Amino acid sequence: MDLEFGIGTRTQSVRVPDENLIGVLRAASVTAPASEDGEIRRALREPIGSPRLAQIVRPGEKIAVISSDVTRPMPTAKVMPALLDELYAAGVRPEDITLVFGLGSHRHQSDEEKRRLAGERAWAEIRCVDSDPDDCVHLGLTRAGTPVDITRVVAEADRRICLGNVEYHYFAGYSGGAKAIMPGVSTRAAIQSNHAMMIRPEACAGNITTNPVRADIEEAAAMCGTDFILNVVLGEHKEILRAAAGDVTAAHRALCAFLDTIYLKELSAPADIVLVSQGGAPKDLNLYQTQKALDNARHAVREGGIIVLIGSCREGLGERVFQEWMTTSPSPEYMIERIGHDFQLGGHKAAAIAMTLRKAQIFLVSDLEDDFVRSIFLTPQSSAQAALDEAFRQLGPEAKVLAMPFGGSTLPRITA
Repeated sequence: MDLEFGIGTRTQSVRVPDENLIGVLRAASVTAPASEDGEIRRALREPIGSPRLAQIVRPGEKIAVISSDVTRPMPTAKVMPALLDELYAAGVRPEDITLVFGLGSHRHQSDEEKRRLAGERAWAEIRCVDSDPDDCVHLGLTRAGTPVDITRVVAEADRRICLGNVEYHYFAGYSGGAKAIMPGVSTRAAIQSNHAMMIRPEACAGNITTNPVRADIEEAAAMCGTDFILNVVLGEHKEILRAAAGDVTAAHRALCAFLDTIYLKELSAPADIVLVSQGGAPKDLNLYQTQKALDNARHAVREGGIIVLIGSCREGLGERVFQEWMTTSPSPEYMIERIGHDFQLGGHKAAAIAMTLRKAQIFLVSDLEDDFVRSIFLTPQSSAQAALDEAFRQLGPEAKVLAMPFGGSTLPRITA
């Protein structure tokens, strides 16, 4: 079978013998809405666990709309027209609305990036800014000791509306919901405190009921005050499949349940070789983001197997601390040992890669230089096909292959 994997804005083709291929993890078939804009407006008309937005906001109030930055596929530009219409109908003035892109620990964005994310209408009508981790308001501590430090434009707003897309998250369970607040518009120290709980076994993809990271996130959002959310689930080609609006928890959980019907994939046995990609840009801009697909693939590969990770990483490693850990550690084992006594945001992803290396080799097909890839304990390959051929050479011609073309979205679960 010929398979295609996104890498940046292009694709890589791979031919896998039919007798070796045990599966291609893709979204279950679902009927897309007739209109993406219509689906957004339906969600706003039918909020879950909450009154309509027009019954919550008041004329003269300062409204902060928090959405994702350039590293996330949240289609803010598609969502904003309907949301603005809803706010304007309630008497809110354009000059009282600020669209805030939650950077978390990511880099600042250019005006062109912000404009593209916001869409032409929002960019022209309202203020659009990045969150500022250096200008925050301290609102207290969660029960876990996480400081609730929220960027000022959000903390001092009268109303907060969170946007986001819901997909699996490797230690928060799912993205979306209250994550727009924590880590979206929080400080690095706050994010580090929250993410330190990732080492607990309950902090894993697909778990939301007993997940300490998610519980801490939602406590922080409650302390800040979250009045309304508008979240979406996206298809493989980033089209909107379902939207939900309303209460920060109830609307989010409805989309988590919907996501499971599409992307949770049960397997009877692990694979020898896993071919995995984030699906292309923007989710493979750097290794820091591409690691999400790698972590999902880890659940599907056998001990001693090979993961072929396909991702552009054209911006390099993507985060300062992550880069320091990956480039200065003498071995993968050192990173695992270090995270146990020196948790650092950024270092946590380096340790996660190291833990995957304990289980399997990682072949990387990327735009990075080969020598650099080797220096961070991965094996460079010139193409996805070359990587698969080498994996067969090492593991034998009978090796079983699993393909995950949208690895950051599909979550394998071994049932045997």
